[in-house]
Amino acid sequence: MRAVIQIVKRASVKVDDMIISHINEGFLILIAVHQNDDQELVLKMADKIANLRILADDRAKLNNSIKGSGAKILLVSQFTLYADCSRGNRPSFTEAAPAAQAEFLIEFLTKQLKDHGIEVQSGIFGAQMELELINDGPVTIILEA
Repeated sequence: MRAVIQIVKRASVKVDDMIISHINEGFLILIAVHQNDDQELVLKMADKIANLRILADDRAKLNNSIKGSGAKILLVSQFTLYADCSRGNRPSFTEAAPAAQAEFLIEFLTKQLKDHGIEVQSGIFGAQMELELINDGPVTIILEA
């Protein structure tokens, strides 16, 4: 599982010119599922995301966790995070999980994050989506489990 986590002032997802999800001051997380991922790995990723200390405290140190901040997450599936461009000019996505497995595990991740007390919005799995965001910092973290 691979995640790109960005602190945002706001972020939204549009499908067919309609905003389907929107957050203010939180985290946009682009998530991809590897073909070998399972529920056990998702549990570890959910704990890592929830407890990741990437928010500044009153001394401007990155000490505060997502879980403790009350911030929201906009979670968007993006299998292209597993693009392999090592051969030729056309990316290969063979490392990415099949759609049914990926959708199940992303839904499971969403549930686990909510169980940590985090409000989670999401895109629509497999849909053509437009993302709009304003980075804050910018702070971007890449996690791999």
